[in-house]
Amino acid sequence: MGLLDDTLKAIKPVDESRAEAVQKRLDNKTKPPGSLGRLEEMAKRVCLITGKDEPDVTKKAIFVFAGDHGVADEGVSAYPKVVTAQMVLNFLRGGAGVNVLARHVGADVVVADIGVDHEFTPVDGLRIVKVARGTANMAVGPAMTREDAVRAVEVGIGLVNEFVGRGYGMVGTGDMGIANTTPSAAIAAVFTGLPVAMVTGYGTGITDEALSNKVSVIERSLSVNRPDASDAMDVLTKVGGLEIAGIAGVVLGAAANRIPVVVDGFISSAGALVACELKPEVKGYIISAHRSVEAGHLSVLGRIGHRPLLDLDMRLGEGTGAALAMGIVEAGLKVLREMATFGEAGVESEKVN
Repeated sequence: MGLLDDTLKAIKPVDESRAEAVQKRLDNKTKPPGSLGRLEEMAKRVCLITGKDEPDVTKKAIFVFAGDHGVADEGVSAYPKVVTAQMVLNFLRGGAGVNVLARHVGADVVVADIGVDHEFTPVDGLRIVKVARGTANMAVGPAMTREDAVRAVEVGIGLVNEFVGRGYGMVGTGDMGIANTTPSAAIAAVFTGLPVAMVTGYGTGITDEALSNKVSVIERSLSVNRPDASDAMDVLTKVGGLEIAGIAGVVLGAAANRIPVVVDGFISSAGALVACELKPEVKGYIISAHRSVEAGHLSVLGRIGHRPLLDLDMRLGEGTGAALAMGIVEAGLKVLREMATFGEAGVESEKVN
Protein backbone atom coordinates (compact mmCIF):
# COMPACT_ATOMS: atom_id res chain seq x y z
CA MET A 1 0.00 0.00 0.00
CA GLY A 2 1.25 3.47 -0.84
CA LEU A 3 0.83 6.83 0.84
CA LEU A 4 -2.20 7.74 -1.27
CA ASP A 5 -4.07 4.55 -0.39
CA ASP A 6 -3.18 4.87 3.28
CA THR A 7 -4.36 8.47 3.33
CA LEU A 8 -7.68 7.67 1.64
CA LYS A 9 -8.31 4.97 4.23
CA ALA A 10 -7.49 7.36 7.09
CA ILE A 11 -10.04 9.99 6.07
CA LYS A 12 -13.25 9.90 8.09
CA PRO A 13 -16.34 12.12 7.84
CA VAL A 14 -16.33 15.25 9.95
CA ASP A 15 -18.04 14.49 13.28
CA GLU A 16 -21.10 16.76 13.33
CA SER A 17 -22.36 15.55 16.71
CA ARG A 18 -20.91 18.54 18.57
CA ALA A 19 -22.48 21.17 16.29
CA GLU A 20 -25.27 22.05 18.70
CA ALA A 21 -22.89 22.44 21.64
CA VAL A 22 -20.57 24.75 19.69
CA GLN A 23 -23.52 26.81 18.48
CA LYS A 24 -24.73 27.22 22.08
CA ARG A 25 -21.31 28.62 22.99
CA LEU A 26 -21.58 31.11 20.12
CA ASP A 27 -25.15 32.03 21.04
CA ASN A 28 -24.04 32.80 24.60
CA LYS A 29 -21.71 35.56 23.39
CA THR A 30 -22.82 39.19 23.77
CA LYS A 31 -24.73 39.45 20.50
CA PRO A 32 -28.03 38.39 18.99
CA PRO A 33 -27.86 34.72 17.89
CA GLY A 34 -26.32 34.33 14.45
CA SER A 35 -25.57 38.03 14.08
CA LEU A 36 -21.94 37.43 13.11
CA GLY A 37 -23.06 35.24 10.24
CA ARG A 38 -20.31 33.40 8.49
CA LEU A 39 -17.75 34.23 11.16
CA GLU A 40 -19.77 32.00 13.45
CA GLU A 41 -20.05 29.40 10.71
CA MET A 42 -16.27 29.31 10.33
CA ALA A 43 -15.68 28.99 14.08
CA LYS A 44 -18.11 26.10 14.32
CA ARG A 45 -16.75 24.43 11.17
CA VAL A 46 -13.15 24.44 12.43
CA CYS A 47 -14.22 23.11 15.83
CA LEU A 48 -15.98 20.21 14.13
CA ILE A 49 -13.13 19.56 11.68
CA THR A 50 -10.53 19.38 14.44
CA GLY A 51 -12.72 17.87 17.13
CA LYS A 52 -11.41 20.56 19.51
CA ASP A 53 -13.20 23.20 21.55
CA GLU A 54 -10.29 25.61 21.20
CA PRO A 55 -8.63 24.97 17.81
CA ASP A 56 -5.30 26.71 17.28
CA VAL A 57 -4.71 27.92 13.73
CA THR A 58 -2.04 30.47 14.60
CA LYS A 59 0.53 28.54 12.55
CA LYS A 60 -0.75 28.40 8.99
CA ALA A 61 0.87 27.77 5.65
CA ILE A 62 -0.08 28.28 2.02
CA PHE A 63 1.40 25.72 -0.35
CA VAL A 64 1.99 27.24 -3.77
CA PHE A 65 2.55 24.45 -6.28
CA ALA A 66 4.25 25.36 -9.55
CA GLY A 67 4.21 23.34 -12.74
CA ASP A 68 4.35 23.78 -16.50
CA HIS A 69 1.93 22.48 -19.09
CA GLY A 70 2.58 21.05 -22.55
CA VAL A 71 -0.80 22.35 -23.69
CA ALA A 72 0.64 25.87 -23.51
CA ASP A 73 2.08 25.10 -26.95
CA GLU A 74 -1.48 25.31 -28.30
CA GLY A 75 -1.67 29.08 -27.71
CA VAL A 76 -4.14 28.92 -24.81
CA SER A 77 -2.37 31.51 -22.64
CA ALA A 78 -1.38 35.14 -23.07
CA TYR A 79 2.05 34.40 -21.57
CA PRO A 80 4.90 32.01 -22.49
CA LYS A 81 5.83 29.04 -20.29
CA VAL A 82 9.01 30.73 -19.09
CA VAL A 83 6.87 32.97 -16.87
CA THR A 84 6.19 30.03 -14.54
CA ALA A 85 9.83 29.85 -13.49
CA GLN A 86 10.12 33.64 -13.34
CA MET A 87 7.14 33.83 -10.99
CA VAL A 88 8.59 31.14 -8.75
CA LEU A 89 11.62 33.37 -8.28
CA ASN A 90 9.29 36.28 -7.53
CA PHE A 91 7.56 34.20 -4.84
CA LEU A 92 10.92 33.39 -3.30
CA ARG A 93 11.84 37.07 -3.21
CA GLY A 94 8.56 37.82 -1.45
CA GLY A 95 7.29 40.10 -4.19
CA ALA A 96 4.14 38.35 -5.44
CA GLY A 97 0.53 38.95 -4.48
CA VAL A 98 0.38 35.84 -2.32
CA ASN A 99 3.45 36.97 -0.39
CA VAL A 100 1.88 40.33 0.40
CA LEU A 101 -1.44 38.88 1.52
CA ALA A 102 0.14 36.00 3.42
CA ARG A 103 2.22 38.49 5.40
CA HIS A 104 -0.97 40.41 6.07
CA VAL A 105 -2.58 37.41 7.78
CA GLY A 106 0.57 35.89 9.26
CA ALA A 107 0.74 32.81 7.03
CA ASP A 108 3.89 31.17 5.73
CA VAL A 109 4.29 30.68 1.98
CA VAL A 110 5.80 27.38 0.90
CA VAL A 111 6.74 27.26 -2.79
CA ALA A 112 6.84 23.76 -4.26
CA ASP A 113 8.44 23.07 -7.63
CA ILE A 114 6.42 20.01 -8.52
CA GLY A 115 6.73 20.32 -12.29
CA VAL A 116 8.45 23.45 -13.60
CA ASP A 117 10.43 23.14 -16.81
CA HIS A 118 13.46 24.71 -15.12
CA GLU A 119 16.14 23.62 -12.69
CA PHE A 120 16.20 25.82 -9.59
CA THR A 121 19.08 26.30 -7.21
CA PRO A 122 18.00 25.17 -3.73
CA VAL A 123 17.13 28.15 -1.52
CA ASP A 124 15.13 28.74 1.65
CA GLY A 125 11.40 28.69 1.04
CA LEU A 126 11.60 26.44 -2.02
CA ARG A 127 10.72 22.77 -1.97
CA ILE A 128 12.11 21.01 -5.01
CA VAL A 129 9.73 18.08 -5.29
CA LYS A 130 9.76 17.82 -9.06
CA VAL A 131 7.87 14.88 -10.52
CA ALA A 132 8.54 15.90 -14.13
CA ARG A 133 9.54 19.00 -16.08
CA GLY A 134 5.93 19.82 -16.89
CA THR A 135 3.13 17.78 -18.39
CA ALA A 136 2.84 16.56 -21.96
CA ASN A 137 0.45 18.26 -24.38
CA MET A 138 -2.94 16.87 -23.42
CA ALA A 139 -4.35 17.88 -26.80
CA VAL A 140 -2.44 14.99 -28.40
CA GLY A 141 -2.32 12.44 -25.56
CA PRO A 142 -2.35 11.99 -21.77
CA ALA A 143 -0.89 14.88 -19.77
CA MET A 144 1.12 12.47 -17.62
CA THR A 145 1.43 8.87 -16.59
CA ARG A 146 -0.77 7.53 -13.83
CA GLU A 147 2.37 6.83 -11.80
CA ASP A 148 3.41 10.48 -12.02
CA ALA A 149 -0.09 11.62 -11.11
CA VAL A 150 -0.01 9.47 -7.98
CA ARG A 151 3.48 10.70 -7.10
CA ALA A 152 2.36 14.30 -7.42
CA VAL A 153 -0.68 13.75 -5.19
CA GLU A 154 1.58 12.10 -2.63
CA VAL A 155 3.88 15.13 -2.67
CA GLY A 156 0.97 17.24 -1.44
CA ILE A 157 0.01 14.70 1.21
CA GLY A 158 3.60 14.50 2.41
CA LEU A 159 3.93 18.25 2.81
CA VAL A 160 0.79 18.45 4.92
CA ASN A 161 1.93 15.56 7.10
CA GLU A 162 5.24 17.32 7.67
CA PHE A 163 3.72 20.66 8.58
CA VAL A 164 1.08 19.19 10.86
CA GLY A 165 3.95 17.48 12.65
CA ARG A 166 5.48 20.92 13.11
CA GLY A 167 2.35 22.28 14.75
CA TYR A 168 0.55 23.93 11.83
CA GLY A 169 -3.21 24.02 12.33
CA MET A 170 -4.49 25.31 9.00
CA VAL A 171 -3.25 25.05 5.42
CA GLY A 172 -4.15 26.78 2.18
CA THR A 173 -3.62 26.03 -1.48
CA GLY A 174 -2.09 28.08 -4.27
CA ASP A 175 -0.82 27.54 -7.79
CA MET A 176 1.44 28.82 -10.51
CA GLY A 177 1.55 27.40 -14.00
CA ILE A 178 1.13 29.10 -17.33
CA ALA A 179 -1.88 27.60 -19.16
CA ASN A 180 -3.24 25.86 -16.04
CA THR A 181 -6.77 27.18 -16.45
CA THR A 182 -6.96 24.89 -19.49
CA PRO A 183 -6.60 21.57 -17.60
CA SER A 184 -8.74 23.03 -14.81
CA ALA A 185 -11.54 23.69 -17.29
CA ALA A 186 -11.12 20.18 -18.70
CA ILE A 187 -11.44 18.69 -15.20
CA ALA A 188 -14.50 20.85 -14.55
CA ALA A 189 -16.15 19.72 -17.79
CA VAL A 190 -15.55 16.03 -17.05
CA PHE A 191 -16.90 16.03 -13.51
CA THR A 192 -19.79 18.47 -13.96
CA GLY A 193 -20.88 17.19 -17.36
CA LEU A 194 -21.22 20.75 -18.62
CA PRO A 195 -20.16 21.83 -22.13
CA VAL A 196 -16.54 22.95 -22.34
CA ALA A 197 -17.55 26.45 -23.43
CA MET A 198 -19.51 26.93 -20.18
CA VAL A 199 -16.55 26.21 -17.91
CA THR A 200 -13.75 27.87 -19.90
CA GLY A 201 -12.70 31.46 -19.25
CA TYR A 202 -10.14 34.04 -20.27
CA GLY A 203 -7.41 32.90 -17.88
CA THR A 204 -4.50 35.32 -18.07
CA GLY A 205 -6.54 37.70 -20.22
CA ILE A 206 -6.60 36.15 -23.68
CA THR A 207 -8.53 37.58 -26.62
CA ASP A 208 -11.93 36.33 -27.78
CA GLU A 209 -10.22 34.56 -30.66
CA ALA A 210 -7.79 32.84 -28.30
CA LEU A 211 -10.70 31.82 -26.05
CA SER A 212 -12.39 30.13 -28.97
CA ASN A 213 -9.16 28.26 -29.67
CA LYS A 214 -8.86 27.32 -25.98
CA VAL A 215 -12.33 25.78 -26.01
CA SER A 216 -11.44 23.81 -29.15
CA VAL A 217 -8.19 22.60 -27.59
CA ILE A 218 -10.00 21.34 -24.49
CA GLU A 219 -12.68 19.64 -26.56
CA ARG A 220 -9.96 17.96 -28.59
CA SER A 221 -8.16 16.90 -25.42
CA LEU A 222 -11.30 15.26 -24.06
CA SER A 223 -11.96 13.54 -27.37
CA VAL A 224 -8.41 12.23 -27.67
CA ASN A 225 -8.07 11.06 -24.06
CA ARG A 226 -11.63 10.06 -23.13
CA PRO A 227 -11.11 10.51 -19.37
CA ASP A 228 -13.30 8.32 -17.19
CA ALA A 229 -15.38 10.51 -14.83
CA SER A 230 -15.82 7.55 -12.47
CA ASP A 231 -12.04 7.32 -12.00
CA ALA A 232 -10.63 10.58 -10.62
CA MET A 233 -7.03 9.51 -11.10
CA ASP A 234 -7.75 8.74 -14.74
CA VAL A 235 -9.10 12.27 -15.22
CA LEU A 236 -6.11 13.79 -13.44
CA THR A 237 -3.70 11.68 -15.46
CA LYS A 238 -5.17 12.47 -18.83
CA VAL A 239 -6.18 16.14 -18.60
CA GLY A 240 -4.73 17.41 -15.33
CA GLY A 241 -1.58 19.13 -14.16
CA LEU A 242 1.18 18.34 -11.70
CA GLU A 243 0.38 21.37 -9.52
CA ILE A 244 -3.31 20.43 -9.60
CA ALA A 245 -2.34 16.95 -8.39
CA GLY A 246 -0.25 18.44 -5.58
CA ILE A 247 -3.21 20.55 -4.49
CA ALA A 248 -5.44 17.47 -4.49
CA GLY A 249 -2.87 15.88 -2.20
CA VAL A 250 -2.95 18.83 0.21
CA VAL A 251 -6.73 18.54 0.47
CA LEU A 252 -6.51 14.81 1.15
CA GLY A 253 -3.68 15.26 3.63
CA ALA A 254 -5.57 17.96 5.53
CA ALA A 255 -8.65 15.76 5.80
CA ALA A 256 -6.61 12.80 7.02
CA ASN A 257 -5.00 15.03 9.67
CA ARG A 258 -8.32 16.67 10.63
CA ILE A 259 -7.28 20.25 9.95
CA PRO A 260 -9.05 22.84 7.76
CA VAL A 261 -7.80 23.40 4.22
CA VAL A 262 -8.59 26.78 2.66
CA VAL A 263 -8.90 26.31 -1.09
CA ASP A 264 -8.10 29.26 -3.35
CA GLY A 265 -9.71 29.90 -6.75
CA PHE A 266 -10.40 28.00 -9.96
CA ILE A 267 -7.20 25.97 -10.31
CA SER A 268 -7.09 25.09 -6.62
CA SER A 269 -10.76 24.16 -6.71
CA ALA A 270 -10.09 21.83 -9.65
CA GLY A 271 -7.51 20.08 -7.47
CA ALA A 272 -9.95 20.00 -4.56
CA LEU A 273 -12.60 18.53 -6.86
CA VAL A 274 -10.25 15.69 -7.81
CA ALA A 275 -9.76 15.02 -4.08
CA CYS A 276 -13.52 15.04 -3.51
CA GLU A 277 -14.08 12.61 -6.34
CA LEU A 278 -11.44 10.32 -4.85
CA LYS A 279 -12.94 10.56 -1.35
CA PRO A 280 -16.23 12.46 -0.94
CA GLU A 281 -15.72 12.76 2.83
CA VAL A 282 -13.04 15.41 2.27
CA LYS A 283 -15.74 17.96 1.41
CA GLY A 284 -16.30 18.57 5.10
CA TYR A 285 -12.70 19.69 5.63
CA ILE A 286 -12.63 22.25 2.82
CA ILE A 287 -13.21 25.98 3.21
CA SER A 288 -13.71 27.59 -0.19
CA ALA A 289 -11.90 30.91 -0.06
CA HIS A 290 -13.49 33.01 -2.77
CA ARG A 291 -15.40 33.08 -6.00
CA SER A 292 -13.08 33.52 -8.95
CA VAL A 293 -14.32 35.35 -12.03
CA GLU A 294 -13.17 32.37 -14.11
CA ALA A 295 -16.18 30.95 -15.93
CA GLY A 296 -16.04 27.44 -14.54
CA HIS A 297 -15.42 28.16 -10.89
CA LEU A 298 -19.01 28.30 -9.67
CA SER A 299 -19.76 25.02 -11.41
CA VAL A 300 -16.82 23.38 -9.63
CA LEU A 301 -17.92 24.81 -6.29
CA GLY A 302 -21.41 23.54 -6.98
CA ARG A 303 -20.06 20.05 -7.57
CA ILE A 304 -18.12 20.24 -4.31
CA GLY A 305 -21.19 21.66 -2.57
CA HIS A 306 -19.57 24.79 -1.16
CA ARG A 307 -20.36 28.49 -0.98
CA PRO A 308 -17.22 30.67 -1.10
CA LEU A 309 -16.42 33.06 1.72
CA LEU A 310 -15.44 36.04 -0.44
CA ASP A 311 -16.42 37.52 -3.80
CA LEU A 312 -13.88 40.18 -4.73
CA ASP A 313 -13.67 39.81 -8.53
CA MET A 314 -10.28 38.14 -8.14
CA ARG A 315 -8.65 35.68 -10.56
CA LEU A 316 -4.93 35.83 -9.79
CA GLY A 317 -4.54 32.43 -8.16
CA GLU A 318 -1.23 31.88 -6.30
CA GLY A 319 -3.19 31.41 -3.05
CA THR A 320 -4.16 35.08 -2.75
CA GLY A 321 -7.81 34.32 -2.01
CA ALA A 322 -6.80 31.60 0.43
CA ALA A 323 -4.67 34.07 2.36
CA LEU A 324 -7.53 36.53 2.74
CA ALA A 325 -9.97 33.80 3.74
CA MET A 326 -7.56 32.48 6.37
CA GLY A 327 -7.90 35.83 8.10
CA ILE A 328 -11.68 35.46 8.15
CA VAL A 329 -11.48 31.93 9.52
CA GLU A 330 -9.10 33.01 12.27
CA ALA A 331 -11.34 35.97 13.11
CA GLY A 332 -14.27 33.61 13.61
CA LEU A 333 -12.26 31.51 16.03
CA LYS A 334 -11.23 34.64 17.94
CA VAL A 335 -14.91 35.51 18.36
CA LEU A 336 -15.49 32.10 19.92
CA ARG A 337 -12.43 32.33 22.13
CA GLU A 338 -12.25 36.00 23.14
CA MET A 339 -15.74 37.51 22.98
CA ALA A 340 -17.40 37.87 26.38
CA THR A 341 -20.45 35.85 27.34
CA PHE A 342 -23.59 37.56 28.61
CA GLY A 343 -22.73 36.45 32.14
CA GLU A 344 -19.14 37.72 31.98
CA ALA A 345 -20.24 41.09 30.64
CA GLY A 346 -23.23 41.50 32.96
CA VAL A 347 -25.53 41.93 29.97
CA GLU A 348 -29.14 40.75 30.02
CA SER A 349 -29.50 37.77 27.69
CA GLU A 350 -33.26 37.31 27.73
CA LYS A 351 -35.42 38.97 25.09
CA VAL A 352 -38.23 41.27 26.24
CA ASN A 353 -41.63 39.81 25.32
